[in-house]
Amino acid sequence: MPAASGSASDAVTVTGEFGEKPTITFTAPLTADTTQRSVSIAGKDAEDVARENDEVTIQFSLYNGTTGAEVTTTDYTEGTEAKFSVNEDVYLVGLIRTIACSTVGSRVVGVIPPSEAFGADGSADLSVAGGESLVFVADIVAIAPGVATGVQQDPVPGMPTVTLADDGAPTITIPDADPPTELKIAVLKKGDGDIVAEGDEVRVQYVGMNWQTKTVFDQSWTKNGPVSFTTDGVVSGFGQALVGQAVGSQVIVVIPPALGYGPSGGNPDAGIGAEDTIVFVIDILGTTPTTSG
Repeated sequence: MPAASGSASDAVTVTGEFGEKPTITFTAPLTADTTQRSVSIAGKDAEDVARENDEVTIQFSLYNGTTGAEVTTTDYTEGTEAKFSVNEDVYLVGLIRTIACSTVGSRVVGVIPPSEAFGADGSADLSVAGGESLVFVADIVAIAPGVATGVQQDPVPGMPTVTLADDGAPTITIPDADPPTELKIAVLKKGDGDIVAEGDEVRVQYVGMNWQTKTVFDQSWTKNGPVSFTTDGVVSGFGQALVGQAVGSQVIVVIPPALGYGPSGGNPDAGIGAEDTIVFVIDILGTTPTTSG
């Protein structure tokens, strides 16, 4: 997935300290046949690497590689970072190939051709015309796992079965049986991180399936990657599946209508009837206590 270095990315000169807005110079127009990536500053922790579906926090500067103009940048101050999921299906391929496999503390330079950027359409919002390339410089501030990292547990008889793709995305298989009438929760992977408390904001990946129709009605994996919910800001059964679990865990929960969308008359937009049972597989990636008042 990560791009290799080449003459184009090596032609971009970047100066300045990590975490501070860099000075970037190159001779425009600059492009490549495929994304090229060079490391301007190497991070010190070789183990903390951006892998597929991880959430990467960065400060960055983005230039139009054809005109040489800066098109957007973060502020390079705490709290102004951008976050990307390492997922080429969600973000521009060239951006992801630039940050993939980078380590925390690294500054990386990407030269991205139109085919791996905005293509023939361009981006009017960023003043990038169709067929123009990009130059992307990113400081890798932090990396958070995009999948549950806990210890695999034995399956629970009678529960839906789960298989994982190479990138960790779950596929749920519903048994040919009537759904249970009570909430059922099982731990598929047992983490050893912080324990989720009632009211916490929890960062998760998830897949939701309708037991009756055996269709996926929602998931984070094909959207922007990990998302955050408070335990009391989701349907009751989903929240109950989170509380008391350790970060790094993956859980499966079967939610009867009364603890799902039944009280609201179902969720027609998602194809969920008022009497439908729903199933979620949830990767618990982080938790943050919330305060009120």
